[in-house]
Amino acid sequence: MTTDDLEALKYPIGKDEIPEEITSVEINEWIDDISELPQKLKEDVNKITKKQLDTPYRPEGWTLKQLIHHIADSHMSAFLRFKWALTEDEPTIKAYDEKAFAELYDSRLAPVEISLDFISALHGKWVILLENMSTDDFDKTFVHSETGQRYTLKESLGHYSWHGRHHYAHMHNLLKRKGWL
Repeated sequence: MTTDDLEALKYPIGKDEIPEEITSVEINEWIDDISELPQKLKEDVNKITKKQLDTPYRPEGWTLKQLIHHIADSHMSAFLRFKWALTEDEPTIKAYDEKAFAELYDSRLAPVEISLDFISALHGKWVILLENMSTDDFDKTFVHSETGQRYTLKESLGHYSWHGRHHYAHMHNLLKRKGWL
């Protein structure tokens, strides 16, 4: 496998790029992405076996099971970041070691249905929050504890829209490559 092939497997929809000027059209598209992700994940998972869920999506990558549990962990953290930024003055958010999380027992052993149900419920709440936020709300910020970088909620929304689409593409592309669709 070439470096370019591996890069394409790592970033099937390209790297995360948030525009400098974020419009209401983009915000609405990103909210749609958050809304649609749980159903897309469930539809693909329903097409494969439990054994197939233990397949890495790329060489040295997570298994599909770990990937789904990672989405649950990551988006739970994102939802809390939104709530903190909406209720506190520029909070510093806690970072976490996503690779270490993916190696924990729940990510390796728990049935994916637990995280799929969790993602559905979490995204349901998140979409209600997002759809009712004002323009000023989307301009609220938090600070990343490791980098010190300040993020607006609209930038963060763009990132998590990309994050969901990115990991969904990992799974969906593997299913296509393996002929499991």
